[in-house]
Amino acid sequence: MAKKPQLTGRAAILAVVVCAIAMSLAYPVRTYIAQRRDIAELREEKAKVEAERQRLLAESRQVGDPNWVRRTAKERLHYCGQGERCFVVMDPDPGKGQAAAQRPAQQPPWYQTLWESVQAADDGTGRRATEQSPGQSAGQPTGQPAEQPTGQPTEPTGQPEKQPEKQKESVGQ
Repeated sequence: MAKKPQLTGRAAILAVVVCAIAMSLAYPVRTYIAQRRDIAELREEKAKVEAERQRLLAESRQVGDPNWVRRTAKERLHYCGQGERCFVVMDPDPGKGQAAAQRPAQQPPWYQTLWESVQAADDGTGRRATEQSPGQSAGQPTGQPAEQPTGQPTEPTGQPEKQPEKQKESVGQ
């Protein structure tokens, strides 16, 4: 008996057609699965947004209630209602029981600093800007002559040097 060939022409054509169908369906199936995943994510996000909306609606209803407004003002802003006696309890030694908050050094208000600088400029006791010109060395204030590279000082300009004076502390601080 003669053996029949295992791969006939019809079988090859059938295999090519099945592969073509599989290839043509692969992209749409992948897109379908991705879209279903996106739909599930959007439904989940919609549920979260709806829950947030319900919470905000309940909160807006509370804001309209005058009792809630009074209670919130007392709790958050420490308001005292009309006819009520309110007390503030102060800890006599804040550093003992709890760690006291370290406060930075008190700075005077900006307008006081500005006024003191104007007064110092009028009196001639203010500090000069320390910009360096090309001939000056580092750390030498403006207005003082720079030394020559040979170590000999430059000729005086005829202007006396002013020594900065200490400003008097104002009594009102």
